[in-house]
Amino acid sequence: CNLQPKDAAKMPESAWKLLFYTLSWSYGIYLLFFTDYPFFYDPPSVFYGWKKGMDVPTDIAIAYLLQCSFYGHSIYATAYMDTWRKDSVVMLLHHVVTLTLIAFSYAFRAAGGREVMLGLTPPPGSPLNPPCSFCPGRFWFRLYWFPLKVLYATCYSSLQSVPNIPFYFFFNALLLILTLMNIYWFLYIVLFVAKVLMGQMQEVNDVREYDVEDSKK
Repeated sequence: CNLQPKDAAKMPESAWKLLFYTLSWSYGIYLLFFTDYPFFYDPPSVFYGWKKGMDVPTDIAIAYLLQCSFYGHSIYATAYMDTWRKDSVVMLLHHVVTLTLIAFSYAFRAAGGREVMLGLTPPPGSPLNPPCSFCPGRFWFRLYWFPLKVLYATCYSSLQSVPNIPFYFFFNALLLILTLMNIYWFLYIVLFVAKVLMGQMQEVNDVREYDVEDSKK
């Protein structure tokens, strides 16, 4: 492959993310559709029979461990290893928010909610790396299923099942922040498509990266 040096430097991290997203998304799909968990078809069931200190099933605990490890690594990688981009601050915030959600949902025992989130992450592909960004599943999962399934269950159904549910505003504030980030990155994709259609891009480039002229300032 005749890769430019900057593209070759990004290959190891991109390949790692592609591998992890493939495995984690597949495992999430397995938990949602090939086990007895009803979380996808009945999101409010996440909170049925909820109580403090309830046991977390081993298969879901494994998902927690994998996701927590990955996002812990991603915080370090974004800050010290990855190329700094226009959305790097937002990406770093995304990883911190997601890691916080994973850790607190485990402590809170909202395991089902985390599994719905895991299954609704987009299909494999490094985030916003063209052409992976144009997979229709990214829009379908992040901007449709995520609000319809996850936000509905946590914002509305949780209060119906557990009226005095703890950390209600904390969890939902973090989930709404993630939703805003999804919209933010969707706008980047729209910008990319607009530049291609208007002939402003002669080759596929990441619109989040700084121009060479900007990097020299």
